[in-house]
Amino acid sequence: MDAAHEAELARRLMAGEMQVFDRFVEVFRKKIFNYSLQMCGQREDAEEVAQEALLKAFQNFDQLRDPERVRPWLFRIARNACLMKRRKSVFAPAQELSLEEFLPASQPGGTPRRLEIADWSALPEDQALRGELRGVIQQAIAELPEIYRAVILLRDVEELNTAETAEILDTNAEVVKTRLHRARLAVRQKLDEYLRGRRN
Repeated sequence: MDAAHEAELARRLMAGEMQVFDRFVEVFRKKIFNYSLQMCGQREDAEEVAQEALLKAFQNFDQLRDPERVRPWLFRIARNACLMKRRKSVFAPAQELSLEEFLPASQPGGTPRRLEIADWSALPEDQALRGELRGVIQQAIAELPEIYRAVILLRDVEELNTAETAEILDTNAEVVKTRLHRARLAVRQKLDEYLRGRRN
């Protein structure tokens, strides 16, 4: 339903019905802001990126070839705006951390340590815990290096498919799958550490 509605709005904009742009902004503003916030890390930057991305989309709607592809097209604009913003931002980190810092360390002798995942089924299903877990997951995603954070946000949060994600990130499907697997593993480890710490 969402994709069909987005495509219909794009089709109308491509046909020159600029009066529907306000509805287009309503549909995408929150999605672009949330993505930008996770990518940029700061609310001020994310607000600017979301505004810039939507303005650029409005100015360049004649470049969209397929209304069905409006979501990846717009997220690509947002990604590029976020990368530019991060280069100039006072909030940009001095250096990105390596994903290896999030993955299981090797045992003596170089053999990889096996990742053991806690049994989450025994946890109580109360609202406060779900809120805590959501915060832990968001923090784990925010701490990922940009190339992994971008993939997990586009695939698991925005629910774009592998081909669309590869298009947005200027890469291929195999790279997306590899990065997504590693990103999920890193987030899972952070969540596992949190759950184990909670039981101690």
